[in-house]
Amino acid sequence: MKYTFKTLAMLALSFSFSVGFAQETPKEEDFFKIMKIRVPEGPVLEVGGLVTLPNGDLGISTRRGEVFVVENPTSSRPYFRKFASGLHEILGLAYKDGAFYVAQRGELTKLIDRNMDGKADVYETIYAWPLSGHYHEYSFGPKIAPDGSFFVTGNVAFGNEEWWRAESKVPMRGWAMKITEDGKMKPWAAGLRSPAGLNVIDDQLYYTENQGDWVGSGGIWKVNEGDFLGHPASLRWTDRQDSPLKLSSDYFYSRMDERRIKDANGRYIKPENRVDEQFKTLFEMKKEFKDLRLPAVWLPYGILGISTSEPVKIPAGHFGPFEGQLLIGDQGMSIISRVFLEKVNGEEQGAAFLFRSGFRSGVLRLAWGTDGSLFVGETNRGWGSAGDANEGLERLVYNNKTPFEMKAVRAMPDGFEVEFTQPVDLKSANDLASYDVESFIYKYHPVYGSPPVNTEKLKVKGVKVSADGLKARIVVDGLRQYYIHTITVDGVRAKESAAELLHPVAYYTLNNIPAGAKLSANELSTRNSVAVATAKATPKTVIKKVTKTAKAATTTTTAAKAKPVATAAVKAPVKAPTYAEVKGLLTSSTCLACHNTTKRQIGPSFTDISKRKYSNEKIVQLIHNPKPENWPGYSTEMPPMPQVSKADGLKIAAWINSLNK
Repeated sequence: MKYTFKTLAMLALSFSFSVGFAQETPKEEDFFKIMKIRVPEGPVLEVGGLVTLPNGDLGISTRRGEVFVVENPTSSRPYFRKFASGLHEILGLAYKDGAFYVAQRGELTKLIDRNMDGKADVYETIYAWPLSGHYHEYSFGPKIAPDGSFFVTGNVAFGNEEWWRAESKVPMRGWAMKITEDGKMKPWAAGLRSPAGLNVIDDQLYYTENQGDWVGSGGIWKVNEGDFLGHPASLRWTDRQDSPLKLSSDYFYSRMDERRIKDANGRYIKPENRVDEQFKTLFEMKKEFKDLRLPAVWLPYGILGISTSEPVKIPAGHFGPFEGQLLIGDQGMSIISRVFLEKVNGEEQGAAFLFRSGFRSGVLRLAWGTDGSLFVGETNRGWGSAGDANEGLERLVYNNKTPFEMKAVRAMPDGFEVEFTQPVDLKSANDLASYDVESFIYKYHPVYGSPPVNTEKLKVKGVKVSADGLKARIVVDGLRQYYIHTITVDGVRAKESAAELLHPVAYYTLNNIPAGAKLSANELSTRNSVAVATAKATPKTVIKKVTKTAKAATTTTTAAKAKPVATAAVKAPVKAPTYAEVKGLLTSSTCLACHNTTKRQIGPSFTDISKRKYSNEKIVQLIHNPKPENWPGYSTEMPPMPQVSKADGLKIAAWINSLNK
């Protein structure tokens, strides 16, 4: 096993704490418990919409076209009442003035219980929009705007021959629409691809997007009238008289390469990622497309989700130190992320953290209960997700204990300020070895998603910890505007318990670097335990130790013979890495977004792959150039991943093959 000096230093630090405080590291479930809601036999809750009613009951819409009202939803025996049925894949639900509103595939519908028997007897079309009949033309919403009207978003379809290329086959696909109670529709914003998560938060429309063509990774966007959110399919309708933006498809494609290339047989070639190409980014193209809006916060693909869903704001008095922040679900990875937002130079940006994993199916909808718990609506069919079920309804319950977490990360003129939920141990917090920062961004191209590109490790020059131990301001060289900054704080410990951070990594989207005073050098701690360990363990010392060991083993006395023996000791038979040793690679390469060790998810399990008995070299070839025909029955094809280096691929492959032994 090979250790870096930083690894050894961090192990030593962890050991010193474990000696003084022998306790198990806290887990997510020690603070936020997932509780399954008891569902009667019959309903299949492929949840498409959730809304909490004024009396505390829960409204649920399903992808099977039903609406339920759940009475006493937080009790041990909730009562389910079917309110409506026969609708078309309801992927959103709202409640206003005693009536439910649902977004079906092709219309906004009002459901009224006029005779007060607990069931809808009036199904009223508020507004209908066109459908081409393509399976991917989902519609999401409605969400109620501050003026009482409704926001609805429409998915794009996909091509026929070019099945990978999203299209707006009929008007309003790829658009956000604003619809009044009396049925008047106003196009609101274009450039959406798969806008499954929309919500009105503090009187402002936000939406989340999934990775796909022209979308390097998921994230959350603020949406104002006339915005272009980045996907070009919907631009074919900007010549409408009622369009709030005039950016045309022709102008867009004059600046961006569609990659519509045919092979020798005249068939279109699916565009894939090109390594070492000259690429463009969203922020660069904002100079060309003035209406283009950048994400407030990126949610790195395969780390904080693959199919980003509904955002909700944590109300005052809920979930302890995190009130006022956002929670965002993810359908594919069955997780919830947390987002801290701030405004810098008038523009929103902020940090994203993992919050809670382990839900039984894909997290699509979130709604707050009157008891302070969070209802989680789940679905899987046709989309794939982590978890053991195809659908579900659960609650996330906080036990009022404060986890040791990064409460917030704020941008500073010379770095970042990390705020903690508990006072930190000063020795660990003043050690530069406790911090690591790097930055990266995604490509803006017609390929499905993007690997992280332009990745740079940034130097942490110093740290200043506040007197109360609740904040650490880190000074970082090389901040890059518009880039995602990965801030890892894995060495800081809590003052009272010596606990590690529950989630030690933040992903900060730095749309703007704030102006203001920078910290002076004499204010900073520059102590670095790794540098000290490196200085003490020089290469000469290491060579002497290895040579001495080799001599003892072979009774060789001459330096000439000792050298090859030492080399032989270093090149001992390679042992397959453990999961702990490859987890970082599996995460950074986004393998865990689609694969589980033992369970089928979007792709086959690693254990099933190991049973194919591919050589390590063959697995690397398949990472770089997948063969979907080898795995029939999986609806989502794995994209080529040439950005995974051969060395990393071989390490991953060795671990996979160890699962079959």
